[in-house]
Amino acid sequence: MKLYAYCLVEDVDALDAIPLGISGAAVRLLQVDEFAVLVSNFDSDTVAVTRENALDHAAVVRSVLDRTTPLPFRFGTLVTEQQLSIYISARRPALQSRFELVRGCVEMSVKVIRELSSDNSMTESQGEITSGTTFLEEKRREIRGGEQRAAEANDISTWLHEQVENLTRDEQVTVRPSDKLVVAAAHLVARDKIPQYKETMAAAREIRPELHFLFSGPWPPYSFANMELEFKSQFGVS
Repeated sequence: MKLYAYCLVEDVDALDAIPLGISGAAVRLLQVDEFAVLVSNFDSDTVAVTRENALDHAAVVRSVLDRTTPLPFRFGTLVTEQQLSIYISARRPALQSRFELVRGCVEMSVKVIRELSSDNSMTESQGEITSGTTFLEEKRREIRGGEQRAAEANDISTWLHEQVENLTRDEQVTVRPSDKLVVAAAHLVARDKIPQYKETMAAAREIRPELHFLFSGPWPPYSFANMELEFKSQFGVS
């Protein structure tokens, strides 16, 4: 029998009132060593990627967030009990370290959007480049523009880090110099620091009015779980 895995937890006694999971299946706790895994029995070999299934997965993981800090599995993780036991036993020290990192924390998400300026400074009409010299000059402008955007993106990322470095335990940051969504950051924040973190982010919005900020959270620490449950390559199953 296959199992659908939602998340790994430490504090088994704190868990109750777990919602129904994928496809309305009951969710139960499976004890593995000192950990417990929230799982559902699953009859199929694949999990349909639907909005409803994604919401069901998220609801189960989020249901324990107020009582303990889970390590979420990636959506669609199907295993057998034996495979799950082998994986957790092999990864036990790493999982203990991961719990040490995330314990008592939540994930906060910040996305920074920047308006990209268009460069219309071509010497020829926009459409044809009539000489090799003009072509090379245009390529130089593109390179300089790309370098400038990369420098600006890195500056924004560094500035954001400086705003919250005393309030976060860890962070995962993606910088996209060529995109309007220039920085996407996940911050691991201790629960008692959430109010201060939100105040700092509100102040940051005022400091940089030329940037647009999208904030969300608190979430389970998906970006910091690092479960790496690649059962397909390890066991030959999805």
